[in-house]
Amino acid sequence: MTGTRIAALGHYQPAKVLTNGDLAALVDTSDEWISSRVGIRTRHVAGPDEPVDELAAHAAGKALAAAGLGPADIDLVLVATSTAIDRSPNTAARVAARLGMGSPATMDLNVVCAGFTHALATADHAIRAGGARRALVIGADKMTEVADWTDRTTCVLVGDGAGAAVVEAVEEGDEPCIGPVLWGSVPEMGNAVRIEGTPPRFAQEGQSVYRWATQRLPALARQVCERSGLAPEELAGVVLHQANLRIIEPLAAKIGAVNAVVARDVVDSGNTSAASIPLALAKLVERGELPSGAPTLLFGFGGNLSYAGQVVRVP
Repeated sequence: MTGTRIAALGHYQPAKVLTNGDLAALVDTSDEWISSRVGIRTRHVAGPDEPVDELAAHAAGKALAAAGLGPADIDLVLVATSTAIDRSPNTAARVAARLGMGSPATMDLNVVCAGFTHALATADHAIRAGGARRALVIGADKMTEVADWTDRTTCVLVGDGAGAAVVEAVEEGDEPCIGPVLWGSVPEMGNAVRIEGTPPRFAQEGQSVYRWATQRLPALARQVCERSGLAPEELAGVVLHQANLRIIEPLAAKIGAVNAVVARDVVDSGNTSAASIPLALAKLVERGELPSGAPTLLFGFGGNLSYAGQVVRVP
């Protein structure tokens, strides 16, 4: 195979919206405190009867419809998630069952906030190697289920949602639309972002993550551009993991992406972990803010502490 492309995108968020004012009634916080520190104003919250695989299936169904495909057209399902409570069947298998698929390979990837970009690279590699024809790549997380609602430093950050992409081989002779991945981790900082315990709870060392992201990420993001053969000023879009507006906005400027539309979905959705990049990207495309073929940097970072990024051409 000569390469792959994203054929279509889809996204889904639960109907319930939690505002900063709502949170101020639960913990000692305020709209001003949250907005000034992380830029978040609202987030969507799934109910107890909305598991992660349901969020994922909604987004996947929209991506399939946008691509003009049916469940039988997919032979690989990858779900990036770190909040699925049940271990087996995995989330990807449950999504396949919800959508009535035939016999696809189904795998979950737990790379937390960098999960979607890891899964996208994995689908790209599988199709290039001939292991799959067409893949459904999903980022889905229900972060509110693992939140500590007594901790005002973390519960104000999280939201729920899912985003999905249909990935397929490009036509012979066409340029690939998913660029080479740059991925890695910082093992000594693995405990900086955690979802652990019984029941599992999200916790982080916010200042450590903030310092690492602001100091290390610009150089890594520029390396992604170099691997794609593009200069940062040629980027039409920048979609970073939607963790904190104070990280996102300065980072785009430090990269040199002076002409790019920068995703700021964190303001409306909060930190949705593996869902944040496909969710933000799908919204930009749906609103027409990124035209078809626009070169866009995707870069996930966070839990483990892992990172992965690539430049893609949007569908």
